[in-house]
Amino acid sequence: MPVALQAMRRELEDAATHLGRPHDLRFKPMFGGLMAFLGEQPCAWLTLDGLALKLAPADQSALLGLEGASRLIAKPGAAPSRHYIIVPSAVCRDTAALAGWLARSGQVRAAQRRSGLAPRH
Repeated sequence: MPVALQAMRRELEDAATHLGRPHDLRFKPMFGGLMAFLGEQPCAWLTLDGLALKLAPADQSALLGLEGASRLIAKPGAAPSRHYIIVPSAVCRDTAALAGWLARSGQVRAAQRRSGLAPRH
């Protein structure tokens, strides 16, 4: 695994520990990177372009307002992601700040359910 992905994984693990949820975080190799799951729901995509969090639209706007944030482009020529936002490296290095964004990511499915966009299981 590339060193950059290992570093992002450690940052995300530290953020999950900060939230008191280290055992809820899982990783699976996917599309040349790592997909992270929090509470069995996808929450982040770690790529060579950066750590991208899956966020609700309002949270996407807030994160995109930070310098260095951008929409993930999964592969060259692809459209920007509608759900995943690359987190600025300064935020990734700040465990408490990243934990706050990770917590927001963990709330995406609940927000979708409230709005009727996700099926209830």
